[in-house]
Amino acid sequence: MRIALDGMGGDKAPVVEVAGAIDAARDLRGCEIILVGDEDALKNEPSKYKPCPANITIRHATEVVTMSDAATSPIRRKKDSSISVCVDMVKNKEADAMVSAGNTGAVVCAAVYTLGLLPGVERPGIAIVFPTLKGPAMILDVGANIDPKPNHLLQYGLMADAYAKRILGKPNPTIGLLNVGEEVTKGTDFVKETHKLLSESRVNFIGNVEGRDIYAGKSDVIVCDGFVGNVVLKVSESVAFTMFEFLKRELKGSFMARLGVFLGKSAFKAFRKKMDYAEYGGAPLLGINGVVIISHGSSNQKAIKNAIRVASEFKDRGVNEEILQEIEKWRR
Repeated sequence: MRIALDGMGGDKAPVVEVAGAIDAARDLRGCEIILVGDEDALKNEPSKYKPCPANITIRHATEVVTMSDAATSPIRRKKDSSISVCVDMVKNKEADAMVSAGNTGAVVCAAVYTLGLLPGVERPGIAIVFPTLKGPAMILDVGANIDPKPNHLLQYGLMADAYAKRILGKPNPTIGLLNVGEEVTKGTDFVKETHKLLSESRVNFIGNVEGRDIYAGKSDVIVCDGFVGNVVLKVSESVAFTMFEFLKRELKGSFMARLGVFLGKSAFKAFRKKMDYAEYGGAPLLGINGVVIISHGSSNQKAIKNAIRVASEFKDRGVNEEILQEIEKWRR
């Protein structure tokens, strides 16, 4: 298993990327991790870790796509960027998967242009896995396609169904459509048409779900357009951050509160782990003819390590093969 990691993509690159790669290389002995980026910037980082795993190599790339660059820059202006080189390596079978915490739009654009879509897939979608009261669930899409057609969301349901089966271990995942109400009559014409298509499909569609149902775990998969999905993602990040900040302030307020922290230390630690986005790694770009994992720009060492793990599992468990089967059944 060879995984190309964009070493220049995150907010704290390349330090965090290299640290995450080292951890992943030690845990995933069967993987070769290829750090892609400025060789001068990358080559000194692995030497800080003793011993440095032998299954880490470096591939030089002369350019970097910044967060302010246009989404098309990897295919128009910066063809030797770390993102471009990673995608090219997947295309040329030099890598089985790629991971990047860089410019999301640029990663999506480069992947679609260079790797293309799986046969029958019309639009790619970014999926995220998140915690609920009933275990992990996923949302698709959270930003790749902000103006989809109902047919695209139907395909998202098919692709998410395949991913949930192979990665989340759910043999018959429930699929919900994010809407402003549970009733079939609620929502825009776009949502109503999507509801009709999903109802007639092979997936285990349970109907509309509301925003309050997301973290309650009412469905294993929630399908929505990229605009709404991205808003849900950003609001969720903000709520989680604010909740932790409020909690820290209150717990520092008195001796009894600090004593409570000490007595409940194990419970607080377990709670934090469940809510930590880094535990879930990166977000797979579903529908691409290859394996592309997108990480948050502010990813820490643990997040990079787990994104590499997700990339390895995606390839090893044949998610794209499952998606192809689902799309083929739908097209018959």
